[in-house]
Amino acid sequence: MNILVLIEVRNNQIRKASLEALSYAIKQNANVTALLIGHNLNELTTHLAKFKINKIYLADTIVNYATDTFAMALSEVIKLSSANLVLAANTSLSKDLIPYVATAFNAVAVTDVVELNILSNSLEVTKPVYSAKANAIYELTGSLNFLTLRPNVFSQELTGQIYQNTIENLNIKYNEPRSQVIETITTGNTQMELSEAPIIVSGGRGLKAAENFAMLQDLCDVLGAALGASRAVVDAGWISHQFQVGQTGKTVSPQLYIACGISGAIQHLAGMSSSKVIVAINKDPDAPIFKHATYSVVGDVFEIVPRLTKEIKALRDNN
Repeated sequence: MNILVLIEVRNNQIRKASLEALSYAIKQNANVTALLIGHNLNELTTHLAKFKINKIYLADTIVNYATDTFAMALSEVIKLSSANLVLAANTSLSKDLIPYVATAFNAVAVTDVVELNILSNSLEVTKPVYSAKANAIYELTGSLNFLTLRPNVFSQELTGQIYQNTIENLNIKYNEPRSQVIETITTGNTQMELSEAPIIVSGGRGLKAAENFAMLQDLCDVLGAALGASRAVVDAGWISHQFQVGQTGKTVSPQLYIACGISGAIQHLAGMSSSKVIVAINKDPDAPIFKHATYSVVGDVFEIVPRLTKEIKALRDNN
């Protein structure tokens, strides 16, 4: 089995979810190739020295993302590595790029994979469907398949060794892309990417007003967590869409998800039900989210969250 892993770079850093995909590939005792696409990538290869990779290809001349140019680089490395399987993190970039390239190779692409078994003559792939109310299991028998893996589902495992991986620069004459990034406008939010955060604290309509998200941010600060929100408060204009968790927002799988004042509509559950531990805080004892929570706290978020923040801060300061 020859596995090619697309290593996604964002803000000059390798995305954690890409390293999870790489770690999975290495555990399969396969011939593993990695591809980094971007600009000034040589320094980033030191982060990959912790992984035993047969060869690392660098497409080191692409400043901004464009589907056409990324596709050319990925397609070239698929041919050079004789890849049978292409893995990538399930991100907005890969959800645009991977189906595009898979179509060019007349191959199958499955996104948001949560379980993958490599069998002797096929792949068994599992992904959530119908707003995470069911799982679909696919058997892929083609000679080349493309998969994007959900962040925080596949573990990143390191041996502690440092490897001398072979690195090669791609020499490609890129065509002029049909579309390209003209400008990137950031919101100023510096929190970690929601889909990769190990802990998320989310708020819903139970917070009553936009200014009360500051209370959740205090809890995030002491936990080292990312801030999330339900669709209702995003639609109300209390917080930006980039914080939205759910069917029309981001799908997350953190180790710990704390839902504050969120009733638990199916659209929200679709985005966070795969969290390892769910803590729900709601004053309504019949809130639907309690059926899915690992720990249920019936009470007022305005009393519980500040006390929780205070206790965690005290424990942290004493250690």
